[in-house]
Amino acid sequence: MQVVNQVNPSGERMKEFFGVEEDGPFVMVNLLKFKDKAEYPDGCETALSGAEAYAIYAAAVPKCLEQVGGKPRFGGAVTGLMLGEIEEEWDMIALAEYPSLEAMRTMIMSPQYQEIAVHRSAGLAGQLNIKTKPGGF
Repeated sequence: MQVVNQVNPSGERMKEFFGVEEDGPFVMVNLLKFKDKAEYPDGCETALSGAEAYAIYAAAVPKCLEQVGGKPRFGGAVTGLMLGEIEEEWDMIALAEYPSLEAMRTMIMSPQYQEIAVHRSAGLAGQLNIKTKPGGF
């Protein structure tokens, strides 16, 4: 299996993701890989590492989640791999719970979220987002 690191989804992927029938609450699993040095789209120089830029985003995103009825569930550094093979380990994992697809869409389109998302993009070299549903065992 090949994983393509991306930071922002394409318009087509966004339509596909949000275009499915609403099926209630879900948890988004975020696998994160940071840049060595943050790179902001306006080209301004910064001494921040990618992890430090992402930390600015991570500190502000819980308020955005709460405004749409979501919750941050877990965040932590990846410290080892027990099974499987990958070219490079992810740096961090974060779990966020959303009450619905519409709630997630509302959040990511909000001006407050858009303001902090610049730090996310500046800090990430790659990200894998996986939508999960409770149950299945």
